[in-house]
Amino acid sequence: MGQWAQALLGFPIAEPSDPVPLDAIDLPASRVAPPGTLDGLCSASKRDRVLHSYGRSYPDILRGFSGEYPRPPDLVARPRTEDDVAALLDWCGDAGFACVPFGGGTSVVSGVEAPEHPRGVVTMNLRGLDRVLEVDDVSRAARIQGGALGPVLNAQLADHGFELRCFPQSYKFSTLGGWIVTRAGGHYATVRTHVDDLVESVRMITPSGPFESRRLPGSGAGPSPDRMVLGSEGTLGIVTEAWMRVVRPPRFRASATVFFDAWDQAVAGLRAVSQAGLAPANCRLLDATEARINAVSARPTHTLLLGFESDDHPLDVWIARAVELAVAEGGVCPKGPRVRDSRADSGAAGSWRDAFFEGPYLRDVLISCGVIVDTFETACTWDRFPELDRLVRARVGAAMEELCGGGTMSCRVTHVYPDGPAPYYTFLAPASDGGALERWRAIKAEASDALIEAGGTITHHHAVGRMHRDHAHRQWPSAWPGVIQAVKDQLDPRGILNPGVLVPARSADR
Repeated sequence: MGQWAQALLGFPIAEPSDPVPLDAIDLPASRVAPPGTLDGLCSASKRDRVLHSYGRSYPDILRGFSGEYPRPPDLVARPRTEDDVAALLDWCGDAGFACVPFGGGTSVVSGVEAPEHPRGVVTMNLRGLDRVLEVDDVSRAARIQGGALGPVLNAQLADHGFELRCFPQSYKFSTLGGWIVTRAGGHYATVRTHVDDLVESVRMITPSGPFESRRLPGSGAGPSPDRMVLGSEGTLGIVTEAWMRVVRPPRFRASATVFFDAWDQAVAGLRAVSQAGLAPANCRLLDATEARINAVSARPTHTLLLGFESDDHPLDVWIARAVELAVAEGGVCPKGPRVRDSRADSGAAGSWRDAFFEGPYLRDVLISCGVIVDTFETACTWDRFPELDRLVRARVGAAMEELCGGGTMSCRVTHVYPDGPAPYYTFLAPASDGGALERWRAIKAEASDALIEAGGTITHHHAVGRMHRDHAHRQWPSAWPGVIQAVKDQLDPRGILNPGVLVPARSADR
């Protein structure tokens, strides 16, 4: 893998190193002991505390690889029922412990990292709540527990002939509750781009009691309670179940791959398709570097992947019009559209999908070879995109050159709207001579500043956590952090839930 990466990236790759084994990791002693009534739900084992110390961001992987665990949770709790969740929250509140909700642990924004806390930190692993509880086949909705992993919930839905078509890159290892509270980006590149659009109602257990919205297809009854839960990132309560909109698995598929020699032509083709009202399920643009990294195309061209799906009707007309629009902007589609009655992905789209799910593994291998590798994503309006793209590439490229002696950067547009794209950038740079974390921080800061200065969002679907909090405050209306804090004071008056995420922990909470 190192040899492949060296040829692809154009800079030397170090020999791979091994991670520090579990037995060699030193942890501070746990400060917390559960009461007898909760003892069977809790663990202070070394393995559990290590596995719940971090998420999956670049600094998390780097520190974990190096055996650095200065602030693990004191205890890991695994509730099996909603009553267990309530009892654990009551105990943490009475004892003054911080409580960090933990689903699959795939946060890349320091959203599940144990915070510094004077009394103790209890991480609550929700994976025991993993059942599909009820299916409404008339309304096409299902009541699903928040701790269910993507493959687990879909395996249960398949027994009823349904599927929850939400496939973030962490799909295999992340939970429904995690998707909801981080506003995860899902399968659809257009229209239902976020998990928000699939939520019918949510039930959450808070330190102040249950919080449950009514099942409705839509409502104009004031600000939406669901919208307060979506994106709350474990700071207001713990999502125990949700009614989700489900669909029949697609029977009809249509796809095409369009190549562009010029980036501005590729962007114009993407915009034309997104504004035509065709609503493709897949409408992703990969620049030439991204296409090469993901084994989509060996040609030095930018690649637009188009895909439509339906469980009801053939898609010949839709895919033909999408290709026509892209070609009119300078693209070429050598093989033409592919229309089929099947559930199999194939061709460039299938290759990209496989590479998409395998991406995190590649990143971890590269980290072991001394490579700084990370991603960040944003969204902006079409009129701002050329300048945002130019500024981000220039600022991050200059930082890699100054700090690392060079590097490689790529871009793909993962989701697209009639009024703007959501570009997703990857940067890779050598750091085999040490100081990787400090260099990463400097590069990340340049990227984050550039996004805000160019009028983009600090995150399109990776969430805020602690990592993006300060830049999110620069993006929000000035009163918004106070509004979030006021809601938190109402639902979590002792400030025990995930302190420091979204808004700073108050001194009393700390």
